[in-house]
Order: sequence, then structure tokens, then C-alpha cells
Amino acid sequence: MLTGPFLDRNWMGQNADYNSADIVMLGMPFDGTVSNRPGSRFAPEQIRLASWGLEDYSPHFDKHLQDVNFHDAGDLEFPPGNTYKSLDIIEKNVEEIYRDGKRVFGIGGEHLVTLPAVKAISKFHKDLAIVHFDAHTDLREEYLGEEMSHSTVIRHISKIVGPENIKQIGIRSGMKEEFDFMRKHGTLIHEFSGLEPLRGKKIFVTVDLDVLDPSVMPGTGTPEAGGMDFNTLVDWFAYLKDLDIIGCDVVELAPDYDASGASTVVAAKVIRELLIIC
Repeated sequence: MLTGPFLDRNWMGQNADYNSADIVMLGMPFDGTVSNRPGSRFAPEQIRLASWGLEDYSPHFDKHLQDVNFHDAGDLEFPPGNTYKSLDIIEKNVEEIYRDGKRVFGIGGEHLVTLPAVKAISKFHKDLAIVHFDAHTDLREEYLGEEMSHSTVIRHISKIVGPENIKQIGIRSGMKEEFDFMRKHGTLIHEFSGLEPLRGKKIFVTVDLDVLDPSVMPGTGTPEAGGMDFNTLVDWFAYLKDLDIIGCDVVELAPDYDASGASTVVAAKVIRELLIIC
């Protein structure tokens, strides 16, 4: 009998028992509609390994990961080249998580993986709202003739929850029509107070890592200059922790574009902080 110890490839601090966990971490390694630089499918595995280089204690929130009670279910497996079937797999699994009375914490993968998660959650929470961190609007109706794209994910979600229940933070790139949509519906906010209309609602938080400046997060499919720094993002999390968060995801790390590995470590730390408030 081998005595080990052996390398644990699950997230640091996880509860190995699904049944007793409150939150289920779900890897969603899909990047089939990426319009610029692919590679976010490799993020969940790399982030898990990077997590072991972090402390399990967050000085920002004075809390340990073990206090979160989350279970790492591993990565879903998707059929290559089949976007719709891949989305169906995500929706089915997220629905099972909520049927079991738990919450999801997704790790992408590209941003389109958020759509089936929100579809599933909306079956259990009718007062659902979305807090969206991103460099890009993601409000297109289609991209190159395709309605299912990481560029259209928030537009699709707006048809599920209503645009009045979406708040977008960090946006600095998009088409004029998308910015017109944000102005019309008041989705783009710049101050913490802009989140107040969502108080009392069930909130899903989705973080596209390109919300961070490329100087902090070069390893992403569509880096966009002019983004926020890590501490600013965590300040937003600190405000969100008093709201009713019922699910989260972190998407769009493409680890191979940052040979230093720093982007993957940043992604892991973003996940640690968000897990602690989820």
C-alpha cells in the first residue's frame, strides 16, 4: 500500500463530500465561440494547480476557504465542436446543483458558459439579477452571423432576467449599439451605489477576467487597456458581500498567453476572494 502523500488536483480548501457542501465548484472548459485568442478551455485545470500556491486565508475578508464549505466537482467534459450540446451539459449540471439545494461557482472557459448557468438558476429563483464585471459589453445580438457567442452572452441573459436586473462594471469596449443599450437601460455603473437597486434580489456574479488591466491580466483572450487593478475589483466584492449572492462564475483566463504564470495566479486569487463572499 502506498503511503504518499500525493498531489491533490482539486481546489485548495475544498470539502471532498458533495452532499454536505453548500457551494459546488464546476469547471467549464469550453471556448468554442472565442472570437480573438482561444485557450480559455485550459483555465480550470491550471487554476486548480495555481490555487495551491495561495494561502487559504483572505486578509481582505478575515476568513479561511475552509469556512466557505465548497466542493470541487471537477471539470465537465464537452463534445468537441458542438456548442449547443456543450451548453446543454452545463445547464443540466447546474440545474442538478440547485435541485440539491446548493449554489454553483463556475470556472470557465469562455463567457458563453454563463448563459446556461443563468438559464438553470432562473428555474429556481424568479427574482434573479446579474452583476457583470467585464471589459466588453457582450451585448451583441450576433457575431459574424452566430447568435451563440461570448460576445452575445449578456444580451441573451437580459432576455431571461430583464435588462433592469443587470448591472455592468468595468466596461470599456463595445459597439455603439451596445453602449446605447446600456444607456437606455441604465446597466453600466461606476459607483458602489449603482448596485443598490439590486438589494433584495437573488444575485449571480459573473467576472470576465479581462475587466482587469492587461498589466495585471495579460493572459486572456481579448485584453483591453484601461482596466481596473486587483484591489479595486476586491473593493467591489467587499460591497457585494452584503447582498444576496446565490451563484458566481469567473471566466476568460487563457493561461498560455502569459508564460510567467502570473495571470493564472491572479485568477486563482480572484476566485478565492469571490468564493469567500459567495
